Amino acid sequence: MALTAELGRQLQLREVGGILLQAATVDNWSEIQNFEAKPDDLLICTYPKSGTTWIQEIVDMIEQNGDVAKCQRAIIQHRHPFIEWARPPQPSARNAKDCMVSYYHFQRMNQVLPDPGTWEAYFETFISGKVGWGSWFDHVKGWWEIKDRYQVLFLFYEDMKRDPKCEIQKVVQFMGKSLDETVLDKIVQETSFEKMKENPMTNRSTVPKFILDQSISPFMRKGTVGDWKNHFTVTQNERFDEIYRQKMEGISINFCMEL
Repeated sequence: MALTAELGRQLQLREVGGILLQAATVDNWSEIQNFEAKPDDLLICTYPKSGTTWIQEIVDMIEQNGDVAKCQRAIIQHRHPFIEWARPPQPSARNAKDCMVSYYHFQRMNQVLPDPGTWEAYFETFISGKVGWGSWFDHVKGWWEIKDRYQVLFLFYEDMKRDPKCEIQKVVQFMGKSLDETVLDKIVQETSFEKMKENPMTNRSTVPKFILDQSISPFMRKGTVGDWKNHFTVTQNERFDEIYRQKMEGISINFCMEL
């Protein structure tokens, strides 16, 4: 297993349409592109480390009307398979600074992604968009610009942390469901970070160590807003803010950087 892990860390991302992706995804690209959504499909489109597992569990809890036992039927990645691993869409956006920090720690423990190197090196990699699944800026701008033209629910990670019940109710309505207050409160409770971190169906504890080494960093690490302040230097923060202004010029979107 140690040999497998060492080999895995040397695998490089490959490019499709200017976006870096895992080799297995690139090899399967023609099949992925032929995917056709059905009218009643619900597609979750998140940038990595922006609340993907969280919204997956919320959607499943809503679909199962708050039945916890039914949501224990399988691990989350089997209940919500990833198209790129064989998305009306529902993008989830997290502020870029916290996203960068979370992605850095995820890449440290993910043995099938390139080693991120030092924080200083990863900072440069991230802002240049040379990470798996491409640029955070392009992802957010792309979905923001089309959100009013299609049946899209655009959610902010920070809003979900501030008022999960309100945001979950938006998802319920978007899905065309109607849940009573008791069920809604139950879903809020069961999808809290603390609950999900201890839930083997959501915390990726069933994934082998040679794929996700949680001794390096937990898959569900902090789930907070503002952790970027523990990583960014003053110089990095000033530089990032300037790059953000340039890349997001003309986009009427405001991210909350701390609660």
